[in-house]
Amino acid sequence: MPLKLIRDDITKVACDAIVNAANHTLLGGGGVDGAIHRAAGGKLLEECRKLGGCGTGEAKITRGYLLPAKYVIHTVGPVWSGGDRGEEELLRSCYRNSLALAKKKKCGSVAFPLISSGAYGYPKDRALKVAVDEITAFLATDEMTVFLVFFDKASFSLGGRLFDDISAFIDDKYADDMAAEDGGRSAALKELFAARAEESSARGSFCDTAAFRVPAAKQTAPRAGATAKKKTLDEALKTIDESFSEMLMRKIDEKGMKDPECYKKANIDRKLFSKIRSDRSYKPSKTTAIAFAIALELPLSETRDMLMKAGFALSHSSKFDIIVEYFITNGNYDVFEINEALFAFDQPLIGG
Repeated sequence: MPLKLIRDDITKVACDAIVNAANHTLLGGGGVDGAIHRAAGGKLLEECRKLGGCGTGEAKITRGYLLPAKYVIHTVGPVWSGGDRGEEELLRSCYRNSLALAKKKKCGSVAFPLISSGAYGYPKDRALKVAVDEITAFLATDEMTVFLVFFDKASFSLGGRLFDDISAFIDDKYADDMAAEDGGRSAALKELFAARAEESSARGSFCDTAAFRVPAAKQTAPRAGATAKKKTLDEALKTIDESFSEMLMRKIDEKGMKDPECYKKANIDRKLFSKIRSDRSYKPSKTTAIAFAIALELPLSETRDMLMKAGFALSHSSKFDIIVEYFITNGNYDVFEINEALFAFDQPLIGG
């Protein structure tokens, strides 16, 4: 079910179908089109000759031949001409028609390049928004794993304003926090070593390494008359808190959500959700736990509580955590927009 952003060569992605950003002839060309034809071998060109070309926004399907994908879906994106000549609707049609063909062929997975964002000049940030909008709309009603494949970092573009805002937020929460923490440790150590060195020098033992040892913590003697009752292990285990799974199900009910609405909004596979629901002690990954907190639109305090149930925390020493915090504090709970930002900053993605 989930949408995944990956950096890879689309000709090497193992899935049921890959999408080719083709030209009108379907006979190969440059960029992704040429790479797919070369990797698939000459038989792909032979089949394409029989298709009679393809109109802008339309899609046609062939076998994958030498590719790891079973099918190639060929679609022709619009050439960018300023945005006032129907480019956006044509680009949306590329994704809709390609996904419809993948569904017709019962594909469980399909990989897209960012259509029209290369030689056709469609602005990358706008092309990305169209791609995510159409793919998520499809996934709201259909079960399929969809990959958006970027060959390298240069082929991905997060909106400049958002990128700058997140960068500033990271600087505030991460750089200053880490500098203060490190500076505090360094200052304390310098003071300690200076004091020890002065003591050692006074004793005439410049190389006395024992003088530089941090004194061990003093042992505190039991308080006289202390009679605190010790709990048995069985008694302690009876006080165990609700698990991550129990908190998740409780929150879903409190929000009045249906299960599919929650796991789709979290970009989580239905099978994984079923495992979590059926196993009280299930321990999710941190990215999965955060995805559900985002789907439930929990405030930061409740997000931290949910993470604790899974054995995790949010920290200002992690760019991943700070980016998640940025979106939550700004009231933006769109898992796909969060993943775009995480992808731009080379961080793990949440959800699927």
